[in-house]
Amino acid sequence: MKSQGGGGVQDIRARAAKETGKLKIFFGYAPGVGKTYAMLDDAHSQLKSGVDVVLGYLEPHTSPETIQLLDGLPALPPKTVNHKNRYRKEFDLDAALQRKPELLLVDVLAHSNADGMRNKKRYQDIEELLNAGIDVYTTVNVQHIESLRDLMQDITKVNEQDTIPDYMFDSADKVELIDIEPDELMKRCGGKKCPLSLESLRLLRETAMRKVADRIVNENQNEQRLSVKTAGIKLLVCISSSPSAAKCIRWTARSAEAFHAPWTALYIEDMESRYFTEEEKKNVQENLDLAELLGAKIVTLNGHGLASIISEYAKLTGITNIVIGKSRNKKTLKTLFDPALEDKLIGLLPNIEIHIIPSSWPQRSYREPRRKRISQDLFLSWPDIWKTIGVLTGATLLSFGLRALEFGNQNIIMVYILSVFFISRLTMGYVYGMTASVLSVLVFNFFFVSPLFTFYAIQTGYPVTFVIMLVVALITSTTTVRIQTQARLAAEREGRTELLYEINKRLLTTRGLQHIVTLTNEYIVKLFKCSAVFYTRDQYGPANLYRSSNHHGSSGILTQSSAEPDASFLLSERESKVAQWVFANQKQAGAGTDTHTEAGAYYMPIISQGDVLGVIGISCLKGRLNRNNRLLLKMIISQVAMALERQYLSDEQRQILIESEKEKMRSNLLRAISHDLRTPLTGILGASSAILENGDHLDKETHSQLVSNIKEDSQWLIRMVENLLSVTRIKEGTMNVAKTFEAAEEIVAEAISRTRHRYPNSKIAVQVPEDLLLVPMDGKLIEQVLINLLENAVKHSPDDTVTAVQVTKAGAQAVFEVSDNGPGIAEEDFPYLFESYVPCGKRSSDSARGMGIGLSICMSIIKAHNGKMEAANKEQGGAVFRFTLPLEENIYE
Repeated sequence: MKSQGGGGVQDIRARAAKETGKLKIFFGYAPGVGKTYAMLDDAHSQLKSGVDVVLGYLEPHTSPETIQLLDGLPALPPKTVNHKNRYRKEFDLDAALQRKPELLLVDVLAHSNADGMRNKKRYQDIEELLNAGIDVYTTVNVQHIESLRDLMQDITKVNEQDTIPDYMFDSADKVELIDIEPDELMKRCGGKKCPLSLESLRLLRETAMRKVADRIVNENQNEQRLSVKTAGIKLLVCISSSPSAAKCIRWTARSAEAFHAPWTALYIEDMESRYFTEEEKKNVQENLDLAELLGAKIVTLNGHGLASIISEYAKLTGITNIVIGKSRNKKTLKTLFDPALEDKLIGLLPNIEIHIIPSSWPQRSYREPRRKRISQDLFLSWPDIWKTIGVLTGATLLSFGLRALEFGNQNIIMVYILSVFFISRLTMGYVYGMTASVLSVLVFNFFFVSPLFTFYAIQTGYPVTFVIMLVVALITSTTTVRIQTQARLAAEREGRTELLYEINKRLLTTRGLQHIVTLTNEYIVKLFKCSAVFYTRDQYGPANLYRSSNHHGSSGILTQSSAEPDASFLLSERESKVAQWVFANQKQAGAGTDTHTEAGAYYMPIISQGDVLGVIGISCLKGRLNRNNRLLLKMIISQVAMALERQYLSDEQRQILIESEKEKMRSNLLRAISHDLRTPLTGILGASSAILENGDHLDKETHSQLVSNIKEDSQWLIRMVENLLSVTRIKEGTMNVAKTFEAAEEIVAEAISRTRHRYPNSKIAVQVPEDLLLVPMDGKLIEQVLINLLENAVKHSPDDTVTAVQVTKAGAQAVFEVSDNGPGIAEEDFPYLFESYVPCGKRSSDSARGMGIGLSICMSIIKAHNGKMEAANKEQGGAVFRFTLPLEENIYE
């Protein structure tokens, strides 16, 4: 797909590939191996080669050798920021982008930036530098690779927080391993005690070498052989709310990288998910973000029964390996009757490999949070309490009636079980059904079991009856609530599917960029109850990605939500810069992300085939978007992306047609000029030569005739020049004209006046509407069209006939007609009437009915006005030329 009004996507990608900087990582296995020294030494070599090298940021070093290499290297001053009431020096990203050297040195790739910086992590700063076309040198240790975090924790006994995603390491253009012997590194520590043991250093060194070796193998691997080898491997990792799920995600990422296989992260939202604490919700979001960061495809499903849902999804998608986490078994009553998840999966999927990753419970401070299942507005709401009391009271009254009619206690038991069913159906959650189950047993015992009005049962068998009654009531309650929850989940899924279908249906029938943007904003505001702003590609195109933003955001299209007091901040310069950053980096930013956290909205790019078509921003004044809202927004954006791409393709096709029409008009003009100029110039040359050569011998009549011919041919050339000048009024490259509202009768009057000046004996009748008719047009061009048609009619009509001009209004069109009473148009001339050049050569452009270039130019002018032009013969004799102009222009067509 091409960008509107310019080169195609391939050109954009080619420019982007050319402008993207190169990344070189100096890789080590521990601090002190010499990564920074090697980076500075290489930078000096580049500086001597004439490369513009700048030191962006360097961690404080005490090594004299490293400090000595700083001499001669130009450096950017660090940025001082306040981080938790302490001042820290950070890398100044904006200064680097403004300076834009060829090569920039930025130490410690895995560093976490201070609060208030644009990006949360330094590797995100590096990505911006690379996107801006700046080559970067940086350093990183093996402990900071995200997928190796668990392995590194086992070796170093440190839970490293500063990590980089694997794609940063894998996508680096060069990785240079800086290696020394662990014994030498221990000596390099000097008199200080090394934080790691010699054995740990050896393990770290081995891991670093393996990582670099795997990279080399991957680069040299035969892709065709590899694809055949791993064609059937597809990994699936199951995500939960436990932090230990991150270990499963990293293990799956490493396995997928080793086998070069696709992998999916599956999260199942069941009934338990609705009662998660804030900590559990945060853990789920962090695990999903981690999986997405490491390259997984994220899938979220709703339902009950984890094993059945996982197995069905695995069968439908062709999963070959499933990864799940496992903690130590706890002996509970539930485990005695309910098999473990891995056992269920093995039984349901005998042909799929199940990988069980043990969690590191002894090394984690995580504890299963105590869930507060009771919410004031959900579980202790007065309506549900009164429903429970009312149903139990009604069941008790009914039971008294059954007892008076001498029905057995077994019928009364069924009444109470039925009451529990109704309570579970009418209330929300498990609490009311379980409470009713216990109360029904107690009430039955109190009112209907001897001795009455006590909780003591002396009859044999009643304790067993009570237990069975309680179990049946509990099962009935839980089953009813489960079915009710599943029905609600199914309704939510159906509602979401119906919504996406409705949006897709509306977008398919919507034409015009402005209409698509307006429709999208309306749906987003309606769904999220938040204001939305939409930036299109034309407002932030590829040429504007890294320019200084001196605008004030007025190009964004804002839709205000009635639920928010004021959303004008979305058009501020600060928010507009965030949208510009999203265009440049093709990543989400704003509130709730790691970039531009100070923004008041969440911004997501609309990407299609690697090209950003737009950016949508959603106000977060009422709170940040949760995971479900972001997922829904992504699905909506995928639909909008297809609509925008279709619209841009339509615009490009229209532009191609316009270019084709313009080229056709140019060729017509050249052919018409070559034909039409020849005859009058030849006539002028012949007449003037005859006068000069035989002036004394010519009689007065012949002399006058020759002069008259010269005048007539000269006037013909003048009219042609006027036509050509009229064409130049059409804007170059767009075939558009500058339109203003003109009175139709004034344009007609001016054209008739000029025609009568050239043809004094002509008879012209005019008929215009009584009401003032204002038509959007270029008055000079339409006047020239009328002059051409009037002269054509006068020229081909007898002297005593009348040429008629009529203007009418037909709906949303203004109709102009010029008719004569001449011989009419020959049938063979109709196909070429508005063509200034006839391919067969049977008709000369200045000898047939048409005026040569005149009618061709008329057609071009009318098309430029989005109008139509035609000609026909009248039944009573003569011809009529008719053209229409739209009264209301649709700028979105």
